[in-house]
Parts: sequence; C-alpha cells; structure tokens
Amino acid sequence: MNINTNTNTNTNTKKVNRLTKWRYVSSCLSLILMILSLSVITVKGFNWGLDFTGGVVTEIRIDGDIKANQIERLLGGVSEQEVSVISAGEPGRWVLRYSQAETSGDVSANALDVVQLLTPLHSGVEVLNSSIVGPQIGQELAEQGGLALLVAMLCILGYLSFRFEWRLASGALFALFHDVIFVLAFFSLTQLEFNLTVLAAVLAILGYSLNDSIIIADRIRELLTSKPKMVIADVCTSAVKATFSRTMVTSGTTLMTVSALWVMGGGPLESFSIAMFIGILTGTWSSISVGTCLPELFRVNSEHYKLTPIPETP
Repeated sequence: MNINTNTNTNTNTKKVNRLTKWRYVSSCLSLILMILSLSVITVKGFNWGLDFTGGVVTEIRIDGDIKANQIERLLGGVSEQEVSVISAGEPGRWVLRYSQAETSGDVSANALDVVQLLTPLHSGVEVLNSSIVGPQIGQELAEQGGLALLVAMLCILGYLSFRFEWRLASGALFALFHDVIFVLAFFSLTQLEFNLTVLAAVLAILGYSLNDSIIIADRIRELLTSKPKMVIADVCTSAVKATFSRTMVTSGTTLMTVSALWVMGGGPLESFSIAMFIGILTGTWSSISVGTCLPELFRVNSEHYKLTPIPETP
C-alpha cells in the first residue's frame, strides 16, 4: 500500500514539475514574441480604415441578382482603390465604402460617379444616400477609441487591485496587455484594415481574457490560504492543473462560435472574427503562462492573504 502511494506521489510530482517547466518556457516565448510584436507595430504601423481616415459612404439599390464581388471587382478595377461592399439587409441594396481622393469634393458628384461606374452591370442603379466621413472626424474616432481602450484598462486595473493583492493582480493585467499587443501586431503585420469593428473586438478580448485570469488567480489565492507551506511554484502549477480542463472547454466552445461567425458572417464580420480568434488563443495561453509566472516572480505568498485579526472590545 505504501509502495503504491509513493509511486502515485512521485508520478504527480513529475507531472507538476513538467507543467512548471512548460509554464516557464511559454512565458519566455511570450516575452520574446511581445518584443517582436511591438517592433512590428512600430515599424509597419496600421492600415487604418475609413472610420479613422475618412472617405465616402454610399448606399445604392441595384438588381438583386448582382453579387457583392461583382460590384467590388468593377469599382476596384476602374477606380483603382479598395471598395468595401456591405449588404444593407435586403436583396439588391448595398452600402459602398471607399476613400475619397479630394476631401473637398461634393457628395452628389461622388454618388453620380458611382452610378456611372456601375452602368456596365445594370442601368437602373439608384443612389439612396451618400455621405462623407472627413479626416477630422476620423481622427476624433481614433482618439476616442484609444481613450476607450485606456479607460477599460484602468477600470480593470482598479478591479484587480481591489479583488487581489497587487502581486497576483499584476499577472492578470500583464496577460491582458499581452493579448492586445498580439492582436494589434497581427493586423499591423498583415496590413488588414483596422476599423471600429476591430477596436470593438479588442475591447471584447479584454473581457474574455480577464475571465480566465481571474479563475486561475482565485485558485492560487485559495491554495495560498489553505496550504500556506506549499511552494509558490507548486501552487501556481496546481492552480493551472485544476482549472485546465475548464479553460480548454470554455476556449474550445468559444473558438467554435467565432469560427462559425468567421465562415458564415461574411465580409462585414471578418475582421472582428479574426481579431476574436487570435485574442481567444492568446488569452488562453497568457492566462496559463505569463499570468501565473509574474506573481511567482514577485514572490507572492500566503502572508499576503492573512486576515488581520479584529481587536476585541473591552
């Protein structure tokens, strides 16, 4: 009986040691990739969408048999610029988004150009409305989007500091920063259009990644209070091991949903789906690796979670 018990204990110890080494290796890899990601963002920048740079938005009605790719090919080939064609919710009704060569141009003139360009496809093109998003409005959107991201990070920082001791909260906060940097670096490297949809995805990633980090951090805190003599490396590894199956199931089902949205959502949701897909992968990775290694580096221990005794009243 004792031999079996010792064998099981040794096996569990080896598994914990392997998982601990994996956490260290993955954290070092994440740190290297973060440095590379920041370098890519600095060098290449972003391919800002019309939401930030300004452009023309025209809504048209055309024959319902004409597809979006036909309109894109025709307008893109003649105008020599990228034209985004989005369904307006009913057959034959489309929203065209494209950049404007001259910001002082007249809206009606731009709409008339669209009618002329689409004549080879169908002679009965009707322009329902057309508007111009100026560069100044785009700059305001960029500033407001950055401010929203900053406020979200500050609110999360305040919440984590209130719920956890700062050493444990630092891991969750660094994991959030890690996930956002990876998503931004991907869009910078591929030069996919960065628009308000991608910004919304980044804010959604913050909430998703925070959920995983809090689950693991809660488990670490429980182990620190219930087993105060346990080595902190073993505490973090045991917390990851205890929550691993739950994390994988949650991430797996979310990835399936996002993948379906990516495949079936079409062009308007493609950038959102790509950003969410990358964010879920990196969020799962960072919660297990950097989210647990940083508190260990700061030497968090059970002393930081001891309750201060309330003095008795005489």
